Amino acid sequence: MRKRIVLLTVVAAAVAIILFVIPLALIAERFYMSVEVAELEREANSVVSDVSGDIQRGRVPPPAWIEDEINAAIYDHRGVKVAGDGPPLADQAVRKAINEGEVEHSDDDLDELVVAVPIFHDGDVEAVVRATRSGEQVIENLAYRYAQIAALAVLAVLVTWLLARLMAARLAGSVEDLSRRALRLGDGDFTTDDTVTGIPEIDEVRSALNATATRLDALLARERAFSAEASHQLRTPLTGLQLRLEAALRSGREDHTAAIMASLAEVDRLERTITDLLALARGTRQKGVLDLTGLLNEVEQVWGPRLTAEQRALRFAVEDDLPPVEASTAAIRQVLTVLMGNALEHGRGTVTVGVRDIEDAVAIDVADEGSVEVGAGQDLFERREPDAEGHGIGLALARRLVEAEGGRLQLTSSDPTRLTMFLPVKPPQMAEPPPTPERGVQGVLQLPTGWTRP
Repeated sequence: MRKRIVLLTVVAAAVAIILFVIPLALIAERFYMSVEVAELEREANSVVSDVSGDIQRGRVPPPAWIEDEINAAIYDHRGVKVAGDGPPLADQAVRKAINEGEVEHSDDDLDELVVAVPIFHDGDVEAVVRATRSGEQVIENLAYRYAQIAALAVLAVLVTWLLARLMAARLAGSVEDLSRRALRLGDGDFTTDDTVTGIPEIDEVRSALNATATRLDALLARERAFSAEASHQLRTPLTGLQLRLEAALRSGREDHTAAIMASLAEVDRLERTITDLLALARGTRQKGVLDLTGLLNEVEQVWGPRLTAEQRALRFAVEDDLPPVEASTAAIRQVLTVLMGNALEHGRGTVTVGVRDIEDAVAIDVADEGSVEVGAGQDLFERREPDAEGHGIGLALARRLVEAEGGRLQLTSSDPTRLTMFLPVKPPQMAEPPPTPERGVQGVLQLPTGWTRP
């Protein structure tokens, strides 16, 4: 690439210089020839001023101009040489000067440059001064001018070559850097490069590579996070299924129908978790009116027995006439799974799930009687490795899912521990009728066992 840029630039410059120099040389030849003629005419006029007085008196002037190194001769009106250095009889230039009474010059023959200046007496041509200059001197002067033009042309080509090398190095260096950047991108290096070359096309390619690197980095980060978070979310139902089957084996009963049915229910929940996680990872989850009643029923069915097995209680505190919430049921289901798993693993005492209306949002609280260290709320939602101590990666996933739904997840109390997610209320003009809940005799929301009203 460097060689091609330099070669093309030098060839283009050489062609342009040649196309410019040839007419310039022709113009320069005519110009310098006219300068030589003007100089020779000036010398002839100086001779005329010296000898005109003698000519008008009819005397032959002495050739004093020889001392001035002027090669000149004087011819009378008949064309016969009177004095000086020249042919005995008038040549064409002298004859034209005698006949027409004007200054004549001849530059057709480069062997000799001739200028003829007439001398007048009483309005008639009395004599003619013929001044000459050797053609070799004229050719030397022209050659000197041509050499100057050629030197300038060579200098222009040399400067063009140097500039072409610099430009080629700049262009090729930027392209080579882009090539190395693309190779690093293929090797998994997604760091961005904010270097600006000043070349719009190359800067656009660099910006495109940076944007691609940023997207790939984010994509791989999401894939890694999803892999870890999916394994974290699947571990709990798998562990429950394993414990249920082991307990059935240790019971010694011949009829394991109840254990199988419970295990099948656990498998159904596991399949639903996988479906939810895949929908969340692919971005195919659908927003709508949140089925809050169904989610709370699932919480009671799944987590009630687990808390009971740990000699802990589960209670609900749900307000009446809650406004409809616009969110993905799959996403909120996973958030509740994380929060309940966190309360089971790291909390103590009774776990309370509360739902309350706070005007523009609905707050869902998951609280227990445990506590977290002061200041831990700042790091509570940071993503950690699956085998690290603490709350792990579940809360990081939960916060990201809630934020994707336009809500917030916060630690609203550290002692006792209470985690709250705030979900936006669907605008009234867009709200759809929520799923019709089961109604009791009084026509209010029928709460499952263990539910209380605040």
